[in-house]
Amino acid sequence: MHKDSGQRASVLQHVSQNVRRLRHAAELSQTALAEKSGVSRRMLVAIEAGEKNVSLTTLDRVAEALDVAFSDLIQAPEVRDPSRINELAWAGLIPGSKAVLLAKANASREVELWEWRLEPGEQYLSEPDADGWSEQLYVFEGSLTLVLGDEERNLSTGEFVSFASNRPHAYRNDGAVATRFVRNVVI
Repeated sequence: MHKDSGQRASVLQHVSQNVRRLRHAAELSQTALAEKSGVSRRMLVAIEAGEKNVSLTTLDRVAEALDVAFSDLIQAPEVRDPSRINELAWAGLIPGSKAVLLAKANASREVELWEWRLEPGEQYLSEPDADGWSEQLYVFEGSLTLVLGDEERNLSTGEFVSFASNRPHAYRNDGAVATRFVRNVVI
């Protein structure tokens, strides 16, 4: 994970706390986790101390050895909504190159990835999905009004939301320009 100093310190601290907590919960020593993950003990010591930039591949190996999701390692430990991650997981050497893990959801069968465009004044009304289904929306252009039952929420460019989709919901463009967003349906 390459990051600017502020975001780097925050995520490295989360990884440090989470790896240590999860390793203790699994009743593994650093040596045992190193053997199980194929990551050197020296690297694990540095990760747990929050001193080491670590690759996404290394974190995947540690997560697999701890039998947890990758997101469980980088998510802020005190977060109220466990589906919202919103953590910078990687930044490239060229400024502006980055990967942000926005959210996670459990899926029993599949995840559908959609790109949507709503022109000004357009709306889409949806019937409730089956229990256990959820949606994740990320607005990358314009603004989107999300209607969940009687509640309305306005999402601006760069904002995202996760919600259980087993109730009536709608997407609406109340703005003056086209709205573009990504929609994941988690089945």
